[in-house]
Amino acid sequence: MSPSPIPTGRLFRTEEGSDLVLTRAFRAPAEDVWASITESDRTARWFGPWEGDAAPGNTIKVQLRFEEQTPWYDMRIDACEPPRRLAISSLDESGAWHLELLLTETGGVTELRFVQHLESEDGIGDIGPGWEYYLDLLVASRDGSPAPSFDAYYPSMRHYFTRLRDGA
Repeated sequence: MSPSPIPTGRLFRTEEGSDLVLTRAFRAPAEDVWASITESDRTARWFGPWEGDAAPGNTIKVQLRFEEQTPWYDMRIDACEPPRRLAISSLDESGAWHLELLLTETGGVTELRFVQHLESEDGIGDIGPGWEYYLDLLVASRDGSPAPSFDAYYPSMRHYFTRLRDGA
């Protein structure tokens, strides 16, 4: 049995609200990691495929391939600055989602900094484990390791993220 994943998320309070930040590092150029987060055939491996005219200000349809019933959601591309920054947003029954994926390459290693700008910290115990899972799916899609099971993330990581909210 593989070891349980360790939560990496951190919470930063800003003048605008709160940011949930998770990072992953890849031994690859930023351009290659950028392709993993922007090209539909590659996002399909860890998040889901998308369709539409992907340009800043436009809305694309993204299929959440690893969710029950694999729903399609509208996502607006707020900013696209290859290969460094992608900002997207969507609105669903849970509220507004404002996400940024920031890439920094140093010495052949690219760090992905995933940021969710939170409107409220109330659901962080549910949101955080989900992003840990998706980012580890990204890692697995890139290095060929087995895809993780969501059961390894939730509910076991819920307490960690709730404690972040509570300042513990």
